[in-house]
Amino acid sequence: MWTRREIAGLLPLGLMSAQQRSRRRRGDCFFGIHFDLHPRVNDTELGKDMSEANLSEFLDRVRPDFVQYDSKGHNGWLAWPSQVSKSSPGIVQDALPVWRKLTAARGIPLYLHFSGVWDSLAVEEHPEWARVDAEGQRDKRQTSLWSAYATERMIPQMLEAVAKYQVDGFWVDGECWATNADYHPAAQAAWRQLGLGADAPKRAGEANWTVWLEFQRERFRSYLRTYVAKVKEKAPELEICSNWLYSTYVPEKPGLPVDFLSGDYLGNAALSRARLEARYLAQASRASGKPWDLMAWGFQQANTNAVGHVHKPAEQLKQESGVVLAQGGGFQIYYQPTRAGRIDERHIAVMEEVAAHCRARQALSHKTVSASEAAVLFSKTSLYQKGGKLFGGWGASMAPAVGLLDALLANHLSIDIYPDWATNAWKKVAVPDWEDIGRSVAQALVEQVKEGLLLLVAGAANARLFAPLVGYQLQGEPQETSAWIGTEKLFANARGLWQKVVPGAGTVLASYFESYDSKRRGTPAALSYNLGKGKVVIVLGPIGAIYDATHASAVKEFVGTCWRALGEPQVKLGDQRLPIEVALRKQGEKTLLHLLNYANQQVAGNHATVEFVPPLPATEVELRLDSGPHKVIWQPAGQALSYEYKAGVLRFTLPSLAIHNIVEIA
Repeated sequence: MWTRREIAGLLPLGLMSAQQRSRRRRGDCFFGIHFDLHPRVNDTELGKDMSEANLSEFLDRVRPDFVQYDSKGHNGWLAWPSQVSKSSPGIVQDALPVWRKLTAARGIPLYLHFSGVWDSLAVEEHPEWARVDAEGQRDKRQTSLWSAYATERMIPQMLEAVAKYQVDGFWVDGECWATNADYHPAAQAAWRQLGLGADAPKRAGEANWTVWLEFQRERFRSYLRTYVAKVKEKAPELEICSNWLYSTYVPEKPGLPVDFLSGDYLGNAALSRARLEARYLAQASRASGKPWDLMAWGFQQANTNAVGHVHKPAEQLKQESGVVLAQGGGFQIYYQPTRAGRIDERHIAVMEEVAAHCRARQALSHKTVSASEAAVLFSKTSLYQKGGKLFGGWGASMAPAVGLLDALLANHLSIDIYPDWATNAWKKVAVPDWEDIGRSVAQALVEQVKEGLLLLVAGAANARLFAPLVGYQLQGEPQETSAWIGTEKLFANARGLWQKVVPGAGTVLASYFESYDSKRRGTPAALSYNLGKGKVVIVLGPIGAIYDATHASAVKEFVGTCWRALGEPQVKLGDQRLPIEVALRKQGEKTLLHLLNYANQQVAGNHATVEFVPPLPATEVELRLDSGPHKVIWQPAGQALSYEYKAGVLRFTLPSLAIHNIVEIA
């Protein structure tokens, strides 16, 4: 096998063909397709049925801006014949030369799916490279960031792939989300050098636990800097992404030297998942200047139902794409060819249809910027203090943010995500029922309220945190409570942890009852306070987590009531029941109103697919604008809409909404 030095010698500094330099960069890409197979030791026919005719049909019908293809999965076996480390014994035909030839001929960049931290073969062959858990057991999947794995195996593998196939970049998987606290002897030795104790803490609650987690995070950052620098030293034009970096999984201010941001969302209720991630990545992209995209799985995964992979119809993927496109990002779809490498015509047809749908909206979606005046606070502080792990997925800890965002969107509000490391750029902010947003964040928000910010705060922990800042008195400790909030038509079941208070100068917006009997004495559920030039609404219970758990219409109505107490929204739809997600965007002088029909969205494993999205009826729209428009156009149909503009409000009627349309206002 080749040594790392020999591999590096294959790539003189800056070596890249003229053809490769002419291919578009990731920042200019909008729609892509991802394939991975995770080659295995028991494969027998990798590449056997792959043909230029089949791949050409895919490329010419779907016309992706980029393709991502497998090179190494989590098993650790390489997908190409290698002189660096072991290749899958099942390679009948090397797929990568064919993919490279056909994509290069069409000017399409080719990226490789490549598993990083997670490499089961590496730890099997080199137990000393394995992560060690708190009980001293060696991990069978995760490599140690304190081992020689990156320098002796991962970097040589990446350099060999670049040398052999002149690929345009790597989408590195099995990274942050596959990284856990490591008690490797080298990690323990480095910890002792900090002088914080002879032994590293093993669980939450022990001394220096959060310091230990941050110590581990910094090692991940160092690992990523190292492999990116070493690979790009030989191939500086290569573009590298670490899957889910600077998403909600790693909710930090961007600073590491990756070239683009990306993640693959999957599972049930995919629209809800994509909503939060798309909005977060949009803010990370704005802060870093790096392009971003999200990847929808073209099928439901095995653990969401009883039978295994179930492929999604085109209508379902179109609906999912709208969430991403409406936030200005790129969109890609993950499919698996057969183990033998063939892409079935049925899958090509679905990809072609979804691609056409996205292309029709590209001009008025890609790289647009938000025009929303409101955002939901995303708390890195709470997750890093209370999440108990290095990085996401965070599981139930995310419920407050997911639920509150969904509830506000269900009220037809255009909402961004406000990472707590960013500067507040919004007039209205909603704080979900996080466990610990930090006193400094709370104080900063209250100071902004005094200068005019409109703030909604939810949750018992936040009720306690904001009490001395806002001016109400706490009554005892938070209690698990049977809480029924009376809305116009129904009771909202809001059972959970509630904080009782003495309202003081506040106005009670809503009360809850211990049973569904509103004639009994109620307890304040939501309070409103004027502070300086602004206003605060305090919801004293876990309304975000409750909505995430139920998506009940009465809870949606309660959240809408609390939000409207802060002032008129930017957009109003005539029929409040309609399942329409709204996103206000800007493109130069144009205002763009994206409207997504999320009726009949997939939410449960035993209802895995959606083949029909029922069109929604016409409805009236009111949109606050600083000046009157010259034209209002229903896109992508190009249909001019009649409108009225008076006293700063634009009024028009939406035609029937199929899946995703855009009102272009110029």
